[in-house]
Amino acid sequence: MPGLERDLSEFTFRANHTADRADSPNGVYPVETLDAVIVGAGFAGVYILHKLRKAGFNAKIIEAGSGLGGIWWWNAYPGARVDSQYPIYALNLPEVYEDWNWSSHYPDHVELRAYFEHIDRKLGIKKDTVFNNKVTHAAFDEGEDLWTVKCDTGREFRARHFVLSIGFAAKRYIPDWEGIDSFQGEIHHSSFWPHEGVDVRGKRCGVVGTGATGVQITQEWAKEIGNEGTLKMFQRTPNLACPMNQVFLTEEEQVEDKKKYPELFEQRWQNYNGFLYQYRPDLMMEASEQTRTELFDRLWKMGGFRFLMNNYFDMTRELTANRIAYNYWHDRIHDRVHDVRKAELLAPSEPPHAFGGKRLSLEQTFYDEFNKPNVDVIDIKTNPIVAFTPTGIRQQDGTIHELDVIAMATGFDSITGGIKDIEITGLGGERLNDKWKLGTYTYLGMTTARFPNFYFTYGPQGPTAFSNGPSCNELQGDWIVAALEKMREEGKTRIDPREEEERRWKEAVNEFAKRGVRGHTNSWYNGSNIPGKPIEALNFAGGIPVYIKEIGREKDEGYPGFHLSTVIKA
Repeated sequence: MPGLERDLSEFTFRANHTADRADSPNGVYPVETLDAVIVGAGFAGVYILHKLRKAGFNAKIIEAGSGLGGIWWWNAYPGARVDSQYPIYALNLPEVYEDWNWSSHYPDHVELRAYFEHIDRKLGIKKDTVFNNKVTHAAFDEGEDLWTVKCDTGREFRARHFVLSIGFAAKRYIPDWEGIDSFQGEIHHSSFWPHEGVDVRGKRCGVVGTGATGVQITQEWAKEIGNEGTLKMFQRTPNLACPMNQVFLTEEEQVEDKKKYPELFEQRWQNYNGFLYQYRPDLMMEASEQTRTELFDRLWKMGGFRFLMNNYFDMTRELTANRIAYNYWHDRIHDRVHDVRKAELLAPSEPPHAFGGKRLSLEQTFYDEFNKPNVDVIDIKTNPIVAFTPTGIRQQDGTIHELDVIAMATGFDSITGGIKDIEITGLGGERLNDKWKLGTYTYLGMTTARFPNFYFTYGPQGPTAFSNGPSCNELQGDWIVAALEKMREEGKTRIDPREEEERRWKEAVNEFAKRGVRGHTNSWYNGSNIPGKPIEALNFAGGIPVYIKEIGREKDEGYPGFHLSTVIKA
């Protein structure tokens, strides 16, 4: 499997090539002592480092990649772009946004990496970031109330506080298909895409997977292959994608927009998802058909997630209302896809699941591309992939698809996978992987009992995948920094959530999950995409305002849900 081997070998090189620098003879580094170690240089890591430094803490980021951006440093596949709408997919820091202008409402991966370079120019993030180091182990020293954090390069850090800001998609997933190592063409998983790109013009191409990545790669490759190439998208479950309806921006209009930024960034805290809009309080089943259709048409034209997240409230709760919304979506897609077979596969007459039950994606020309004779959708739900061959992919009925290039858009072990990928040891030598083996337990979606001074952002049982990323990250980052300041003020060296509080939090997470269609649909939201992974609610579905109230109460009342203590040295 040359492509995937290349992915892994190049990543290993990037993660180790600094080991023999002049300031570290023979790759031996002194142990570095800090107040806080932050893992990950995406939105959360950058924000928390900035806030900790302003509060007087000595902190550093450890980053596996070679640049800032988190997932946006790794996401270099064709068409990769954000699906949260301008201007809130950004840091709410005036010193950053005052002289930064976006090109569009939904910028791509290249622009996002440029944005992180701009952040560095304004905040000096890189000087306190250790690149090309992947954290592999972290252990809590009970006698010192310190974490020892180890990297694959041999570097080691000691810190009072250990913060994981690795996002929910830090561990890629590739199904264990027979013969996948034998494929002789070029193959890449979307998360380790070559930054120099992949030439597909005139080639036989395949995209395996139909999540956001699969949609984005498909709509780009369909253009790049030209008339001589072919493209096959292998689909198990159709993506119920909605139109992005991209809007391009001028510098002049952004000058005016920035005057409203403080108000807009404040407004997102009042909305369920941390966006600038949310579900409507009125009910679909109480509206006339004409009123419904007029609203649907308006939301469809506005684009983005509005057809899902700015629609009638009962669409996410009541199956009849949900089906009405699905039928509208189905008809709009069939209007665009002319081939009856392709249209029915991409937008089945019977819903594959409740609308919004799985994460839908935003598309620009995705459905239109299937009107080309050299672009096809291959059904692998009724006729699954059983093996890879040296020259392509074989389905259960024996059909072999000859391919030159394959994009593996097979997703991630989301929410918990990246955390479990690190050997984390807490009190009494307990391993986090053992604690979470049969289910995830956190308090407030940021901490877990018996792992003191350990925090995570945009992870399990937080608003995470049900929210705008920077909105969630800033809320959690501010809470973590405030907790560290409180400990310093009171001379405390340990903060550890009470086990009864994490049980209560899990009950709340489960209860909120049951109320909507997402809680009754198997997807990566609940871990069902990974064989053997416990199926459970992994995101807090109560909404941003409720989450703010919960974490605010804990802080304002002096952290009653935690044990706080001071290490006693002999």
